[in-house]
Amino acid sequence: MTLPFGIRHLSESDYSAGMKVGKLLHTRYRVNDLEKTVKFYRDVLGLVELRRHKSPRGSELVFMQAPDSRELIELCSFPASGPVQVQPDLTHLAFEVESLDGFAKHLASLGLKYSDGPTMRPGGGGFAFLDAPEGYEIELIEQIKGKEIS
Repeated sequence: MTLPFGIRHLSESDYSAGMKVGKLLHTRYRVNDLEKTVKFYRDVLGLVELRRHKSPRGSELVFMQAPDSRELIELCSFPASGPVQVQPDLTHLAFEVESLDGFAKHLASLGLKYSDGPTMRPGGGGFAFLDAPEGYEIELIEQIKGKEIS
């Protein structure tokens, strides 16, 4: 198979020569209302704010983490670059939950509900979606006990 722009398939020796990336560190989501988004990720999803700072170019950055993950979510407010307009179905974050039913009860206690689902699988487990601020979407996945699904 020919790859575009002169890209070639890498061999195992290429990888051993240091030509691969390491672990995923963080994913950035740019937002209009930083505090509203931080509150949602903290109060609704249970993420922890690890740090915040201003970048050299003036972006306000907040790094958040899910309790059982190493990867971070970087929330970024940078009004100088214009307003954020998220296209439907462009991107989403997926989080594991113990129980979709239990999480639905948590949402109800906050006056929220799933925007889609839950969709349960015949063999167990399932998924549902929740609308986050700014038009981003959150997928919640209930794993089959002892198995990972995605």
